[in-house]
Amino acid sequence: MAIESEKLSGAESLRKTRTFGKIRCHNPSCMERIQPAPGAKHVKCPTCGMEYRLFWVNANLPRIRGPVWDVNRKIAEEKMAGIETAAPKKGAKKGGK
Repeated sequence: MAIESEKLSGAESLRKTRTFGKIRCHNPSCMERIQPAPGAKHVKCPTCGMEYRLFWVNANLPRIRGPVWDVNRKIAEEKMAGIETAAPKKGAKKGGK
């Protein structure tokens, strides 16, 4: 049986997978990793377009404070308009008397 010289604990092995300086998009259908510029107040997800306000715990560790409401409202309204135009009207008669 070989002796492992670099036996790591669970916490030590997880430390290698940490990504400091990045945040995840809070859109449930996106969840993309975003790396904001150091000290930035806002960050926009390149995948879905959602925009978030940031809080910096320290110079290397950003956290999301919340969404930028006017940007996210505009994205939601555009998506709903697309859904409404694609859906058939429920009030129209299908035929019959």
